Amino acid sequence: MPRGSVDMHLLFTLGEVQRLVRAYADKQAARYGITRAQWAVLAKVERAEGLKQTELAEQMEMQPITLTRLIDRLCDNGWIERRSDDSDRRVNRLYLRKAARPLLGKLGGLRSELTATALAGINPSDAHRLLAQLETIKENVRNAIQTANEETQKKEAHYG
Repeated sequence: MPRGSVDMHLLFTLGEVQRLVRAYADKQAARYGITRAQWAVLAKVERAEGLKQTELAEQMEMQPITLTRLIDRLCDNGWIERRSDDSDRRVNRLYLRKAARPLLGKLGGLRSELTATALAGINPSDAHRLLAQLETIKENVRNAIQTANEETQKKEAHYG
């Protein structure tokens, strides 16, 4: 445990953990010929088939052009397909192709390996508590962002 206050270490540690997990996940995903970003897209589409590309870009906090390139590669590999929306032909909806299912099964196993590696030495009840606490942190920050956005909108409306 680092010495010093939580204030000094929490945000840096969270950032470092995220960076290390991403680097490790990228390295491990390469075993299956896929990047972590492509894996994330596949996982999101698996959870919500028929999602609009624009909705997915928003959920992933990604620029639409960046997502389009990822989806192009996933389509080229036969893992995802774009289908036109019935009511708006400018809209593409995303669906998994049959070929993606075995890959997602392997990636599910990889996710479990990555999680086990990250949580080595932490008992399951502490891991559940950690996850709940991280969810609380996420919600606290999300609420702070929302409050700041609302305050900015009020000031802009007031000063006009």
